[in-house]
Amino acid sequence: MAYQICINPDCGCKYEIDQVLHSCSVCGELLDVDYEWDSLPVPDSLTYFERYRLNSSGRIRNFSGVWRYYDLLPFLPTEKIVSIGEGRTILQDAKFVSSFVGVNSGRFFLQYEGLNPSGSFKDNGMTAAFTHGSFVGAKQAACASTGNTSASLAIYAAVTRLMEAVVFIGSGKIAYGKLSQALDYGAKTIQIQGDFDDALSRVRQIAKEAGIYLVNSINPFRLEGQKTIMFRVIDDLRWQIPDWIVVPGGNLGNAAAFGKAFIELHKLKLIDKIPQIAIINSTGANTLYQLYGKGESGKLRWNGGHYDKTMVKNFYDKMTNESRKAHTIASAIEINRPANLPKALRTLEFCNGVVREVTDQEILDAKAIIGAGGLGCEPASAASVAGAKKLVEEGIIDKEQLTVCILTGHQLKDPNATIAYHGTDQNFFQETLGKFNIKSAQHANRPITTPNVQNEILKFL
Repeated sequence: MAYQICINPDCGCKYEIDQVLHSCSVCGELLDVDYEWDSLPVPDSLTYFERYRLNSSGRIRNFSGVWRYYDLLPFLPTEKIVSIGEGRTILQDAKFVSSFVGVNSGRFFLQYEGLNPSGSFKDNGMTAAFTHGSFVGAKQAACASTGNTSASLAIYAAVTRLMEAVVFIGSGKIAYGKLSQALDYGAKTIQIQGDFDDALSRVRQIAKEAGIYLVNSINPFRLEGQKTIMFRVIDDLRWQIPDWIVVPGGNLGNAAAFGKAFIELHKLKLIDKIPQIAIINSTGANTLYQLYGKGESGKLRWNGGHYDKTMVKNFYDKMTNESRKAHTIASAIEINRPANLPKALRTLEFCNGVVREVTDQEILDAKAIIGAGGLGCEPASAASVAGAKKLVEEGIIDKEQLTVCILTGHQLKDPNATIAYHGTDQNFFQETLGKFNIKSAQHANRPITTPNVQNEILKFL
């Protein structure tokens, strides 16, 4: 009832669920997990899932905010599921942040994925990948990572003891908060010369040769878990479909997964409205923005699956020839060759989406506002809010439209950026942020220095 299928419409090769593949063995394109929906007991309404929403019993569908929606990703029986309690996240009605963005109060929400066990959205996908990896008998699981994937892989390996975690990172391309997790959870961590793109290329080769289970988002089961972020959003909105979903764009796994979620919900007639999706790049890692453009004709489009692969190849070749590397304070999206580019193009077509880029300065200013509103996030998360603000200023998002920004990771993933922005040490500011062309901290909440004298302290209270 479940199978893997090539996303190339001219190929469409199908593979059994127990096969471990990184791509189609015929044409090399990415794979989807798909289902024979007509033979599955699909609910006739999304309100069906309310029965699992408030019940805190030990049953897997009550324990996990991913597997609560098992009927929409039933690729294996429930007894095969591997979970550590992921997906118990919140959707915040962010009134304080809405005024900064320019959307009316009560119409702007933040989906905070920092409450996952490893502190990022990656756990939504890792539970699905570990479920499949365990099913096929894998003993080792590997990933290339800018930090969050490695932390997620490491915690699942440590808690479940089902597979050994092997993490590949680039030289100097990982935030210490994230690296500390991989090390603390016992992952075998291998640092290579190069950036994320180099690490992903290498780990794909090694995983294939050594028979190691790969858990990067080219693994289609990863994206099955990540699509449940959208299910939780509309669940928390009491089944109202947002007008806009705004998401940071790095390797484009979330963008790919969110589009698949809405494609399937619409196909199953569980929704009759499709939200628009905005994918936000950093200017220092803006491949999708460069290829897709700002709505101009002649740019890269999904085109029903017949996208211009030559355009992509030429762009990548040019980056190689110019030795161009991604460079942004938002390390989680510091990726030049997004592995899920084709699926993101599909999402943009189906969801009438847009792509924008924001500067690192805009990202950190938005991050400070988000934090002041009570949700500390990593820099990459704030790209969504900075992007939403830009889209409101352009008149693309109307102030009355129901808008949800995805916050992908916890503040403590990259505490150095936070301390440098808010702190008083100008040397630390320059050392940490200056190389990203960040020149000011207009929303800084600076600590106050005062003598240890009661009357002096009272002046500041």
